[in-house]
This record gives sequence, C-alpha cells and structure tokens, in this order.
Amino acid sequence: MSEVFEGYERQYCELSTNLSRKCSAAASLVDEEQKSKEIEELQSGIDDGDVLIRKMDLEARSLQPGVKAMLLAKLREYKSDLTKLKREVKKLASAKSNQTAHEELLESGMANAHMAAADQRDRLAMSTERLNQSSERIKESRRAVFETEELGVSILQDLHQQRETLLNSHTKLHGVDDAIDKSKKVLTAMSRRMSKNKWILGSVIGALVLAIIFILYFKLSH
Repeated sequence: MSEVFEGYERQYCELSTNLSRKCSAAASLVDEEQKSKEIEELQSGIDDGDVLIRKMDLEARSLQPGVKAMLLAKLREYKSDLTKLKREVKKLASAKSNQTAHEELLESGMANAHMAAADQRDRLAMSTERLNQSSERIKESRRAVFETEELGVSILQDLHQQRETLLNSHTKLHGVDDAIDKSKKVLTAMSRRMSKNKWILGSVIGALVLAIIFILYFKLSH
C-alpha cells in the first residue's frame, strides 16, 4: 500500500472524527454566535475533506491495478462518509438560516407594526388638524354670515330712511308745485289787470290830449 495514500487516509480519518464530534456539539449549542462560528469551522473542515479525498483518488489511480481497486473501494466509503458529514453541516446551516430568517421576520413584523402604528398616528394627527381647520373655516363662515346679515339689516334701515326722506321730499315738491301754480295764477291776473289799466290809462291820456287840442283850437279861432 502507498505510504502517501496512508498519510492522506490518516489525516482524513482524524478530520472525519473531529467533524462528527463538532457536528454533535454544534447541534446542542444555544448561543447563535458560537453556533455560527462552529458551522463556519465545519464548512472549512468539509472543504479540507474534499481536498484529501481528491488527493487519495489521484494517489490510488497512480498505483498498480490490484492495489488501486482496493484503495478505490476504501475511497468510496470515505466519500460516502464525507457526503453524510456534508448533509449534517448543511442541516445545521439550514436550521441556523431558518432561525435567523424567523428572527428577522419577527423583527421585520415588529418594525412594520411600529411603522404602521406611527403611520396611523400621523394620519390621525393630520385628520385632527384638518378637522380643526374645517371647524375654524366654519366658524369664520358663520361670522361672515352674521356680519353680512348685520350689514344687510343696516342697509335696509338706511334704505327705509332714504325712502321716507324721498317721500317727504316728494310731498314738499308737490307743495312747491302748488305754490308755483298759485303764483303763476296771481301773476297772470296781475298781468291782465296791468294790461287793462294800460288801456284805460291810454284812453284817459288820449281823451286829455283831444280835450287840450280842442281847447287850443277854440281859443285860437276866437
């Protein structure tokens, strides 16, 4: 048998025994950080086992056919052993990954719950603020309506007073019109009397002129 193969075989057997012991120990660990460290060491050991298997395979294939067949048969057992170790390490890593994912999911769920609660609080605060703003706008609208009503009442009162003033003015205007009509009638009568008096005065003056002419003629003729 090849001494080189025996050296690789001895290293692999020690590595396999060590890996089996570490797998059992890692499965019972509670500390996640320590467990992660052990899994990393196991994966590194698996890689070392793959290297030793390849070296033994190369060494066995380089020997005489009789020895080669015996060593390759033994090598198949080592490969099967390493495959089992790989499955155990993969199971440990998968469990660790699932645990980490579960914790991350819980943390994410809690974070989402906190975010949802904060979002709801923000929305509630915004709704309250909008409600307060709407209430203020309603109060302002009511105040504006009251002021408009008061202004309308004041305007109506002013219009009523102006209407009374206009009615009084209209009545006074009617009185003035009547007075003007009476004055016109008086002036017309006076004008008529003055015209009549002018005719009378003219007649008197004409008569006086004729009388003076007649007297002068009578005196001059005698």
